[in-house]
Amino acid sequence: MNSHNNILSLLGLALRGGNLVLGEEPVEAAARARDARVLLLAADAADNTRRRTERFADAGQCLWLRLPFTKAELGRALGRTSVAIAAVTDIGLASAAVRRLAELDPARYTEAAARLDVKAQRAAERRAEQAAHEKNLRQGRKKSPKAVSAPKDSPGGSASPEDVPHRAPQPPAAAPKGAAPRKPRSRPSKENRPKPRAKPNPYAHSRPVKKGKGSFRKKEG
Repeated sequence: MNSHNNILSLLGLALRGGNLVLGEEPVEAAARARDARVLLLAADAADNTRRRTERFADAGQCLWLRLPFTKAELGRALGRTSVAIAAVTDIGLASAAVRRLAELDPARYTEAAARLDVKAQRAAERRAEQAAHEKNLRQGRKKSPKAVSAPKDSPGGSASPEDVPHRAPQPPAAAPKGAAPRKPRSRPSKENRPKPRAKPNPYAHSRPVKKGKGSFRKKEG
């Protein structure tokens, strides 16, 4: 009886943490979104509900298990009138719940518990790698450059900076045969530079006006 209470209390903890989905439609949505880790079916659920649970598990590529609890027992533990189907969306809680079921009935739940343990371990490794990567980004670390390979006659297998030969600068590649050699470009002096073109004078063809000869008025008689 204590084992039953431990499993139901764990499911209640998952529900309070937002990691348990109840009802056919929410469970279907979680499964199709690949958020469900294991689907749990009540012991006295109808055959139609069982078939729908199998389809949900196939769509979400997750496990489904029939619990040793009735709909009324699940409902009382989860604050509902009755619960026929539920989905655990956290891999750690799913693995812990199925492990407790395996302790209660090893022949029925041991294989499922082992599969969920493997998935939980892989998820923990991915989280650890992601945390380490984010830490390196915050600290500004970069990948260390590859070590310079030591010469073959080095006894210790590592070479000091003095032992590493420095490469001399290579001359530029020769021009292909038959191609005219390129002349080095040099900037011409001020005397040899082309003068800028003068702007055209709009009054070049107009007649000059003589000084002192402007318009005059006729003298009145």
